[in-house]
Order: sequence, then structure tokens, then C-alpha cells
Amino acid sequence: MKTIGLIGGMSWESSLLYYQIINETVRERLGGLHSAQCLLWSFDFAEIEALQVAGDWAQAAQRMIDAAQRLERAGAECLVICTNTMHRMADEVQAAVSVPLLHIADATADKVRAEGIRRVALLGTRYTMEQDFYKGRLIERYGLNVLIPDADGIQAVHDIIYNELVRGIVREPSRQQYQRVIDQLAEQGAEGVILGCTEITLLVKPEHSPLPLFDTTYLHAVAAVDWALNTG
Repeated sequence: MKTIGLIGGMSWESSLLYYQIINETVRERLGGLHSAQCLLWSFDFAEIEALQVAGDWAQAAQRMIDAAQRLERAGAECLVICTNTMHRMADEVQAAVSVPLLHIADATADKVRAEGIRRVALLGTRYTMEQDFYKGRLIERYGLNVLIPDADGIQAVHDIIYNELVRGIVREPSRQQYQRVIDQLAEQGAEGVILGCTEITLLVKPEHSPLPLFDTTYLHAVAAVDWALNTG
């Protein structure tokens, strides 16, 4: 088994899920008392969120690179960024280390394509939905047609993430808001929905959506196990 390096804390609510899914999957695969060999670097998310709001992506990238290099020096043999938004600097992080970085969009797109879906909705932070670092990878590398909500939908999805989900708050009215957004995207022809923020899985489950959901947290964590056990 190889050692997985987790860059987490963005937020710790979803990093907890990564740790749980990775260890449960290793136990299922290997049986007995097996668990994952992994290292975790966990940020103070308030500091990262402040850089996001300020648009200081250069400083955010430096923080991510520092974390990646610390994990590599500690013995990590691959890296997993436990958040969709901070894959904005995935290429910069990969260039700064010698171990592979397992990209969350790749794990997700592989599953979307395996299900025969080509027109998919993307929900996430405003940065993930509006900027090209994530959508562009899905489109250019995997040939997916990516839909995002309208301006009001983007604002609602983003605000619920930062005001509630990263704080561990799960509210039924917020779930209903997400359901309305998903219904609108389904009317536009979406065949599935990428939960492109690792906290959305806390709020929206398969039974809440008329479309199949692609939980990036779960897919990314399992991809890390596949890699660590040489089964991916």
C-alpha cells in the first residue's frame, strides 16, 4: 500500500469525509483490521477563504505548494487536494512536487463518461462554476457539455456553501433551494449533476435529485484508494 497525502481543511467538514471514505474503502478491499496509510495537512480555512475573497490566488497557490511539499517530504507518494475550488492551482502544485497529484475532475469525469452521460450540470462555489479551471478540464479532456445555473442560482449555491455547509449546517430550506436549481438545469437538458464542491454531499443525496448525482468527494477518495492499492 502506498501513502496518500491529503491537503485538507478546506473545509474540515469535507476532509473528515475523505478520511472516512478512504479508510472504509481500504477496509472493504483488504479486510481485517486494514486501514489507509495517509498523511493529512489541514489548513485554517478562514485564512484560505480570505485569500479567495481577496482574489489573491497567487498567495493561495503558494500556501498549497508549501503544504504539498511538506507532505512529500513526510513520505506522501501521491497528493489529493480535498476540495474542488483549490484545484484552481493544481497545475502549479503538481509542478512543485515529484509525486503525482490525483485531480478531482479526472476522477469525476471518468465516472460521468462511464455512465454514458455527456451533458452534465456543475454545482460548486462561484469560483468553480464561473472560472474555467474546472469546466475547461471537463470540456477539453473529456468532451463533456457542462451546464451551470443562472446568476441567481450561482449566488444561492455559493452562499449556502460558505454560510452553512462549511460550518456543518444542513438546512431543509437550503436543500429545497438546491433542488430548484437542479430542476432548472434538468429542464435545460442536463443528464446528471456534478456535486463540484466537496461539502454539497452533506446536503444533497441521491433521493433529493431527479438526476443522477456525481459526488466528487466520494469519487476522488475512492480514486486515491485505487491508486494506493494499484487497482486504479
